[in-house]
Amino acid sequence: MNHSQFLDLLFDNQDLGYRELQIKTIPSVSPDSIIGVRTPCLRSIAKEIKGSELADDILSSAGHSYFEEYQIHAFLISLEKDINKCFIELDRFLPYVDNWATCDQMIPKIFSRNHDLLIPKVYDWIDSDHIYTRRFAVKVLMDHFLDDDFDVGYAELVASINTDEYYLQMMIAWYFATALTKQYDQTIQFMEGRCLDPVIHKMTVRKVSDSYRISEERKSYIRSL
Repeated sequence: MNHSQFLDLLFDNQDLGYRELQIKTIPSVSPDSIIGVRTPCLRSIAKEIKGSELADDILSSAGHSYFEEYQIHAFLISLEKDINKCFIELDRFLPYVDNWATCDQMIPKIFSRNHDLLIPKVYDWIDSDHIYTRRFAVKVLMDHFLDDDFDVGYAELVASINTDEYYLQMMIAWYFATALTKQYDQTIQFMEGRCLDPVIHKMTVRKVSDSYRISEERKSYIRSL
């Protein structure tokens, strides 16, 4: 499959109703660049082309014309089975990610078996000046380091992020709301001590209130803060 045929395939799977929804929910992306292809279809295409010359072309491209191309780029990285290659591709791609969907749906499975190698990269990504690289780093900490490998120092790292970028603020709030469901005793101190930016603190309270994984008693207490 060449690139022209690839784009034809994307447009053949266009869902105009879904496109309108995406335009509303991903405002940082130009509407003209959104075709409107559902995520399961994009994941299937990524699996189909993995290892092909087309996939190599997508991975080597600095930028793309369509949102769906960025999505497939992210899904191809997520399928990478070599952790070092995965890091190389991420470092090349992350600076071009311009929306929460591409950032959040890029979930390399290889990460779960390489926590020791992953943490130094997380620190590198959090130091980035790029909003979605930092958001990606926080999501990695949320996805992989809130269970057996939790360290309160990681929560302190997230709390120390100073930003007025909405999509990064929201990810920090999501991190702490999730941490409060998994590591309550060690993370409630961040709420009690007003360690978070006031805006992020309020976002966290709202996310906790919407959670099904935390007791009503704890919700009530957190709302009181």
